[in-house]
This record gives sequence, C-alpha cells and structure tokens, in this order.
Amino acid sequence: MEHYFTSNLEDYNHSFESGTIRYESPSNIALVKYWGKHPVQIPANPSISFTLDKCKTTTSLTFYKRKQFGFCITVDGQNKASFEPKITVFFELIMDYLPFIRTFYFEIETSNTFPHSSGIASSASGLSALALCLCRLEQKLNPKITNQELQKKASFIARLGSGSACRSIYGGIVAWGQSEIQSDCSNYWGTSVDNIHPVFHNYQDTILLVDKGKKEVSSSVGHGMMNQHPYATARFKQANANILALKTVIEEGDLNSFVEIVETEALALHAMMMTSRPYFMLFKPNTVEIIHSVWQFRKRSNVNLAVTLDAGANVHLLYPASQKEDVLNLINTELIGFCENGQYICDNIGNGPMLLNEAYA
Repeated sequence: MEHYFTSNLEDYNHSFESGTIRYESPSNIALVKYWGKHPVQIPANPSISFTLDKCKTTTSLTFYKRKQFGFCITVDGQNKASFEPKITVFFELIMDYLPFIRTFYFEIETSNTFPHSSGIASSASGLSALALCLCRLEQKLNPKITNQELQKKASFIARLGSGSACRSIYGGIVAWGQSEIQSDCSNYWGTSVDNIHPVFHNYQDTILLVDKGKKEVSSSVGHGMMNQHPYATARFKQANANILALKTVIEEGDLNSFVEIVETEALALHAMMMTSRPYFMLFKPNTVEIIHSVWQFRKRSNVNLAVTLDAGANVHLLYPASQKEDVLNLINTELIGFCENGQYICDNIGNGPMLLNEAYA
C-alpha cells in the first residue's frame, strides 16, 4: 500500500527557487484510544477522534532551492535543538514519498495555542501542519495533484511522524485504523466518519489544565510498552468492540452510551500505563478529584458530561453545546481549583486545517 504515495523527481516542475507556505492545523482528542503500534506507525487497534478547533499549531515552511537537503526549526520564536532529532527522523521516513525534499533547505517556524507535551496532542497538530505544508509544496511542483489527493497524502505523511497526526488532517469526527465502521478505513491514513447525528456537530471540549508541564513518559515510549504487555490482546479486542459501538452511538445521538464508551476508553488507556513493565502513572491527584467531581455532578443533574484524557494529566470534558452553561458553572464553582493557575481551554469540534497564506519566487 505504501508504494501508492511514492513520487519521482521527474514528476516535478521546479519553476521557483524559494517561498513560504503557512498552515494551521488542529489537535484532536481520541474517543476510542490507539495505544500500541507496529512498524512503521501502523496502529495495533483502530481509533476515532474529535478534531478540535482552538487547540492548534501554526507552521510556516520557508524553502530555498539547494543542492543538498537541510532544515532548522524554531518553536514560539526560539531555536529548538531538542526538536531536531524527531524532525530529522520524520524527513528520513518521508523522503521517498516527497523526493523533492532532497533539493531544498527548509526553515520551519511553529507555535501552539496550548501547552506542549502536556497531554494535549501537540505532535498531532504540529506534524499534520508540517505535512500539509510539504504536500502543498509538492502540489505546486506538480499541479496534476488534486486537493483530495493532497489531503490523503498529507494524512499518510503525517502518520509517519505521529500516528494521531493523520486524524488532524480532517475536520469533524475521524477514524484511523482498519475497522468495520466504514469500508474506506485504513491503517495508513485517517478517514472522515460519515452519518453524524446533529447533536455532535458543535460538540464541546473544555480542557482542564491540571498540569502544563512535560509528561514524565512520552507517548512513543508508552506505545512501545504494549509490545510485551500482559493485557494487550484483551485491550485491542476491547477497542475494536468500542469503535463499532461508538459508530452506532454517533449515528443515533445516544449521549448516555457516548459517555459510557468514552470514559471506559479513557480509563482503559491509563490502566495500560499503570500495568506496563515498567509501570507508570500520568494521573495527578487533581485529575482524580476532577473525575470524581464530574461523576457526582452527573448523579445530581441531567447533563451528559463525559470525561476523557489523552496520555497526560489534563482532563477533557465533552458535552453538547446546549449544556455549556451548566458545565461552565460546574467548572467555575467546583473544578477550577484543581486546575494549574485556574486555567482551562474552551474548545469544540472543528472543521480541520486551513491554508493561511503562501508565496513563491
């Protein structure tokens, strides 16, 4: 399947020497979690996510024609040598699919609207934005590439840098991984999910920032621990069952079942971390306090408020837009004290990435 995206230098018309492409691309929050993978960046189980709107990365790719490939990267205006090894590996993985890269020098400038490495998927937004910039450059070099082809290839390319990044290429609800929920689901790129009930069209995600620091264990390391995990087989079976059940829930708008599936998935993800060898825990005491407070709130109200987490301590509160007032009241009266410096982010399901501007010379 991967040969589907290979290109040759003779496919390109090198009609310009330099330029800049600028994209913004959102993070996403997985509802059914992917945890564990096979080479190269193939998920051990399928996943499904909400693409967010306000939590996003803006990336500018400035390029210069050169005889030899090279790059530099700045994050929020600061040189980030610590990012270079990961981006180097990313370029090495995608070189055969975008061979023009070998003849350019790149200046990459990137910034997030949210804290990096704290359990909000910054690699998803960052690598998807970079992949889109590169695939847009390829389209300019080869105008025969359609926008639909650009999007699918960008998802494929982004996956090689960060698995969850392939889902950020699309807006709305997105699946990744071979699954029976749709015939076009693939291990190689993300797929927009069809037949979404109207209640999910403007679904809310308020992110409580329990800990804005860097995670103690990276997601890449955590994925690797699943290779020898004693409960891996059962976990993968659970995820496959949950994604089928969630697809029906999304079509029918069954919010009670949505809460149950989403919270089961979040707790299962962290249970895998706590039963790994070596084991680790990304929960913080305030994470647990928030979860218990939400459960108590649900018992005394009619609000369909779900808790989920990515690989970090921060808590995502998912709920319909019609119940936003009730949830914000809960946050500001009971939950804000559990947030670092009282901070939280109000987000919602979004429409996906956007090309901001471009210039060629």
